[in-house]
Amino acid sequence: MTKSAQLLVNKNHGCPILNAPFAFRVGYKTLILSVFLLFGLSISAQQPSTHDLAQRVDRHYNNLKSLKADFTESYEGLGRMRNESGTLLLQKPGRMRWDYSRPAGKLFLLDGKYAWFYSKGDPQVQRIEAKKLDDLRSPLRFLLGHTQLEKEIDHLAAAPAPNGNFTLTGIPHNQENRIQHLSLTITPEGTITGIEIQETDGAVTRFAFSNEQPNVPIPPSTFRFTPPPGIPVINAMGPA
Repeated sequence: MTKSAQLLVNKNHGCPILNAPFAFRVGYKTLILSVFLLFGLSISAQQPSTHDLAQRVDRHYNNLKSLKADFTESYEGLGRMRNESGTLLLQKPGRMRWDYSRPAGKLFLLDGKYAWFYSKGDPQVQRIEAKKLDDLRSPLRFLLGHTQLEKEIDHLAAAPAPNGNFTLTGIPHNQENRIQHLSLTITPEGTITGIEIQETDGAVTRFAFSNEQPNVPIPPSTFRFTPPPGIPVINAMGPA
């Protein structure tokens, strides 16, 4: 045996695969390849389609009559930054209340007919008809009726997100002049845990939701707004 052949034998000594017959080695490689292919198919099978994820969101919220959750809100744009937080209440049909604890006394309320805006210390209350509302919190309005996400968001697409969640992205229907991109972070069960809104002017608003409590009892008076004594109500203009 030549010296180079002896070195090759020594190099392969102790490796049962390399020392096995050629046919076995080919079969082993085929087995390994098959395992990887099956593993890849398994991962692919775990990635639900855009339609499936949208349906999960629809089913989750269509089965709710009310909802309570904590929220945080951040804004970056036009040279400003803002971080706020509080409690969100939703009740069908068409009622929404954002109570801010930071800053304390700030309120956004949708009573089904009007939307009301007020912050403690403001000289006036702003009111606008719900059908004319163009507020960034309004994308959640689709959860207040019969949810059909694929009709509410154009160009809807899905992608995996951290912690086993998913994102659904697109543009809210008829808001393409203001909103460039909307992203919903959802759990595999269809619960929305985050919203990111990129406006056409470059501003970005993010909402994160936690401690969701479905179907909590909410008194009807929660969604009735009474202006503070002496504070005038101004009818705000809707979008042009």
